[in-house]
Amino acid sequence: MKMIFKIARTELRNLFYSPVAWFLTVVFLIFCGYFYTTPVHTIALFQDTAVKNMPKFTDFGMTLTNSIFLNPDGIFVNVLKNLFLFVPLLTMGLISREINNGTVNLLYSSPVSMRQIVLGKFLAIMAYNFLLLLIIAMFSIMGAFNIVAVDYGLLLSAMLGFFLLMCAYAAIGMFMSSLSTYQIVSAIATFVLFFILGRIGTLWQQFDFVRDLTYFLAINGRTDKMMAGLITTKDLIYFILIASMFVSFTILKLKGARESVPWYKKSVRYLTVIVVVLVTGYLTSRPGYIGYLDATETKSNTVTKKTQELLKAMGDEPIEVTLYTNLLGANGPHGMPEARNQYISKVWEPYIRFNPNIQLKYVMYYDAVDGDSGLYKMMPGKNIHEIAKEYTKFQQVKLNWFMPPQDIRKIINLNDENMQLVMQVKYKGKSMFLRTYTDPKVWPDEEHYCAVFRRLLETEIPKLYAATGSLERDIYKKGEREYDFFATRKSNRFSLINHGFELDTVNIQEREVPADATELLVADPKVIWNEKAVAHFKNYLDRGGNMMIVGEPGKQHVINPMLQYAGASLLPGTVVEVTKDEMPHMVMPYVNHDFGSLVKSAELEKPLLKNLKDGDTSRFLHAGTAPVGYADSAFKIKHLEVTRGRNAWVKTGVLVTDSAAPVFTALEGDYKRDSFDITLALSRQLGNKEQRIVVSGDADFLSTLRGGSLSFSMLYWSWLHYEKYPIKLVRPKPKDVLLTISPETADVQKSIFIWILPAAVMVLGTVLLIRRKRK
Repeated sequence: MKMIFKIARTELRNLFYSPVAWFLTVVFLIFCGYFYTTPVHTIALFQDTAVKNMPKFTDFGMTLTNSIFLNPDGIFVNVLKNLFLFVPLLTMGLISREINNGTVNLLYSSPVSMRQIVLGKFLAIMAYNFLLLLIIAMFSIMGAFNIVAVDYGLLLSAMLGFFLLMCAYAAIGMFMSSLSTYQIVSAIATFVLFFILGRIGTLWQQFDFVRDLTYFLAINGRTDKMMAGLITTKDLIYFILIASMFVSFTILKLKGARESVPWYKKSVRYLTVIVVVLVTGYLTSRPGYIGYLDATETKSNTVTKKTQELLKAMGDEPIEVTLYTNLLGANGPHGMPEARNQYISKVWEPYIRFNPNIQLKYVMYYDAVDGDSGLYKMMPGKNIHEIAKEYTKFQQVKLNWFMPPQDIRKIINLNDENMQLVMQVKYKGKSMFLRTYTDPKVWPDEEHYCAVFRRLLETEIPKLYAATGSLERDIYKKGEREYDFFATRKSNRFSLINHGFELDTVNIQEREVPADATELLVADPKVIWNEKAVAHFKNYLDRGGNMMIVGEPGKQHVINPMLQYAGASLLPGTVVEVTKDEMPHMVMPYVNHDFGSLVKSAELEKPLLKNLKDGDTSRFLHAGTAPVGYADSAFKIKHLEVTRGRNAWVKTGVLVTDSAAPVFTALEGDYKRDSFDITLALSRQLGNKEQRIVVSGDADFLSTLRGGSLSFSMLYWSWLHYEKYPIKLVRPKPKDVLLTISPETADVQKSIFIWILPAAVMVLGTVLLIRRKRK
């Protein structure tokens, strides 16, 4: 061991007695200084302006540690992106210099083993890597002074990733240096190998065995998790194995150069090293054998406690997840074999971490939705099999990998899923679909996983029935006034059906609301209910059923006979709000503080409710609404949305919206109040259950045209189902949201780290090299 340290010390001395190490150190220092001080200076300028001119500015609301160090213009991203430029210049002479100078023969004849020589040289490069790490650590320490409550764990994790990658690159460079006596050839060969290892993970990914092999060898993206603050044993072992493999290759190369051994015996040695590395890497990357450490302050790389509890509750029973990929369907490329490693690591690994019993299966097929002629119009004259064959050409896959329509339909009918990429999760004989979406994100959110896990675990099903029989809004129609967007549209990631709900309709004119109903939706009936329908409604109300009731101006007489049983009503007329920008029926009521009581205290961290807590205002558009009234009853009232000032009054006669602004005329029945309720929440205690009702004078706010007003209607549905569905997940807010320095200080820092400090290091290196040369 002493000999290894002696060789390392000698190699490190030689390194710093050459201009290369000093040049790289200065360049690296300038590089880091620029990419640290530039974002700090920019943010400091903005913060200073905001503090002086924006009284309500409190913080940036985002983690500045990530913004300064890990955004596309930050230190770590740019250093890692350009690291391959530094390493070949360092390692190109490690072995080849000894050969060119003839000193290699002295090493061979000395009582030093080949292993000690190689390890000593590698240790020297690790020491230089540590010097570069200290430079990054210096800027991280500055970040601790410049940022309030900096995320130390994130920085330490990113620094570890940098050091491991640098050492792996160094091992590769050292091996390439042993292959040639020419340093420039070694450097070029190192560049080429870096390029190959950076791209090999994208080659031949459609073949299972090759995909697993190339994915392990690929070095590109291996530090991504550590850069995000997540340290895994799989990544740590990977870098150790890669470095060990190339160090071993270097030892074998130098040893083989001195031995007269047949080529096949030398090959066996190399193959043995490769097999040991691959087997070790495979065994240490299996689910259940990977250790995780989320070093971030907010645990941003870890699923929330609620999700962890659900996964733990599922126990040791297998959870089977089948990915159905349609060659001809939406999102198909994301389910192809070449995307499978990304599917495992990005989509399911966060959940497998807490339940290794998740088993991933794959089914690929080609088919078209019944009645959909789009494909046949695009390729006229071809049948489904010929169309699929054409698709395989530009997807670069084979047709026999995919099941034909007649075979897949014997297993499962995916017509209702629009034949697009979808996951089916099975657990204890129950199954649920996890859908993908045609937005840039594609894959489900954590809330969707939670909803599926909870549905598979629990027997209670959130079931929403929409009343029909009186020309109500339809939860299955796609018209702009209809309700399919927020209710049953499977392509909308925010719809209730994608958050664990089952939805159905009930003709309330003919039958009672089913006993399994958890909510009833009464949406803008246009025909007066008969006595039977009113009786069915009252029976549901009396048994404590929750509901949402929405009406429209001009139809108060239709809906009020039901509302009276809850002590509410839609008042006569249409709320008018005269402004210079909008038509008079476009009303924007304020969200009241009662809105915050719809959710648990943790949810108050939501931006909307935070604004209310800070004394700010939030408003939502209602295009034509009746005011909601209430009377003394057993129900408690919560005022959710109210008008206040801004010329709000009620027009009882005919309202013309596309002409001159309406004029308040008391003689015609128009009336004013200090405020009008647009949406109310009513609740009462019935035995052990709290009955909950939401009433609104505007049915359009849930329509497709208004996007279902998902920013706040989801909270209504959550409140109606006692916050079990839709599941709301809240993460802790970051603390590193402000800088501690002024723009002037940031400017001084910029000058020091980009100009003064690099110049001082350059002078030091120059003096040392000149004195060395004179000696």
